[in-house]
Amino acid sequence: MFQKLVAAFAVLGVIAIAAGCAKTPPPQDVAADKAKLQTDALSWFDHFAAADSEGLANLYAEDALLMPPNAPAANGRPAIKAYFGAMVSQAKAAGLSVKQGRVTGCDVSGDMGWISGTYTVADSTGAAVDSGNYMSVHHHVNGSWLYIRDIWNSDRPAAPAAPAKKTAAKKPGKK
Repeated sequence: MFQKLVAAFAVLGVIAIAAGCAKTPPPQDVAADKAKLQTDALSWFDHFAAADSEGLANLYAEDALLMPPNAPAANGRPAIKAYFGAMVSQAKAAGLSVKQGRVTGCDVSGDMGWISGTYTVADSTGAAVDSGNYMSVHHHVNGSWLYIRDIWNSDRPAAPAAPAKKTAAKKPGKK
């Protein structure tokens, strides 16, 4: 009995020593992670200004979900690239640019982070034609904060629906 008790304590001692030797991860530098998240996330505006749909898409994880206003969601990097390809060409053709507003929030916890802020869309004269808010969720992968969810909306009211076309009524007896 005494030998079993000594053996049990020996095993517990080895476990305690092994646990004490295990390396604990260094504490997270939240301020540095938040700064990196903001730099990575806000590079979106630079890629948009350059009409770089490839660069925009590469800011997103392979399985990211993009939820633009007034359009179906784009799921996955290839769909996101296609969406931005069309969007940046249309914006460029219309003489529109998207300007970063202010960051309204940002935080990280481990390898997950989020950022929110405002934007303005300007025409070729610099006049604001739209403004709104964005919110994105990011995952820290290989030193970069990749978008995994991205959504934005306009502060402006939706355009009124176009009136229904009137069809001419046929008069009886006429073809």
